[in-house]
Amino acid sequence: MKKIIHVQLMVMAVLFLNALSLTAQDEVELAETTKHCLGCHGQQYYTFYNSFIDKNEKKRMNPYLHIDSLAFKTGEHGSFSCDDCHSPDYGTYPHNAELKLEYKYTCQDCHGGDPTYAHLHFDEIEVEALNSVHAQRMGEAFKCEMCHSPHTNKLVASANKYSLKEIVSSDNGMCLSCHGNDGRYQIFSEHQRPILDVTHEWLPNQALHFKNVRCIECHTARTDTMMVAHNILPKEQAVKKCAECHSSNSMLKDKLYKYMSVESRSAEGLNAALKNESYVIGAHRSKFLNILSLIIFGMVLGGVAIHTIVRIIKRK
Repeated sequence: MKKIIHVQLMVMAVLFLNALSLTAQDEVELAETTKHCLGCHGQQYYTFYNSFIDKNEKKRMNPYLHIDSLAFKTGEHGSFSCDDCHSPDYGTYPHNAELKLEYKYTCQDCHGGDPTYAHLHFDEIEVEALNSVHAQRMGEAFKCEMCHSPHTNKLVASANKYSLKEIVSSDNGMCLSCHGNDGRYQIFSEHQRPILDVTHEWLPNQALHFKNVRCIECHTARTDTMMVAHNILPKEQAVKKCAECHSSNSMLKDKLYKYMSVESRSAEGLNAALKNESYVIGAHRSKFLNILSLIIFGMVLGGVAIHTIVRIIKRK
């Protein structure tokens, strides 16, 4: 009985902490229009009055039109109202069928050429994306929103407040939303989705790589502009040589770890070179070995100095 009570108390404590967490995340107040829309689109099921049969009906929300309300609130556009981007006519239900044909804004419609967002390099990203294998094969049908949902997108890599593992998880999640999902993949492609484990058979320690390295490290062209990597290369041009990452001249220093180095240098100056936590096998110095080598070097110098002093004293 005591054990059961103990477990119940632990469960209650976890639920309480989760409630506190949600409360902290709810600091951004949703617009009234957004609350109205999420009344249906934030639910798995929604109800409405059917005037033809004179009764309320319950329907399952189309999964592609379902929006995670918490993810929306904590995303980059959480403070926006739905009618900032969508027609106000969506406020009535049933929606007018012609609304599906309305123009959908792209990232560049708002962010392109705007000095406020210059640090995010949207103009360079547009050029990179248009050169990518996705755009080349899909043409004008390829849109930013296919990878970056305007409803839930977060600026993780460029926010400078997330760990490397969080950045890797977020970026790879975008790739896997199509390449790991048969339903979404076949919306945009006429081909059957390749099985990632099979197409990466050549890669040793697959799980370790997928967990710690972004897909785009091997599947995008190098760029001099930080955080721009959007030129997805054809699979034939993907990196397959271990030395390109596992060497002192690692390409990861131009991509995954580049933003960390820049932030460190701006904050700490030259000391950042010794404090960079970026880890590349074969390109990273162990702190323990660094300290040990300094101790040994110091002991050698001390031994030489003592030996020299003793020899001088004996000569006298």
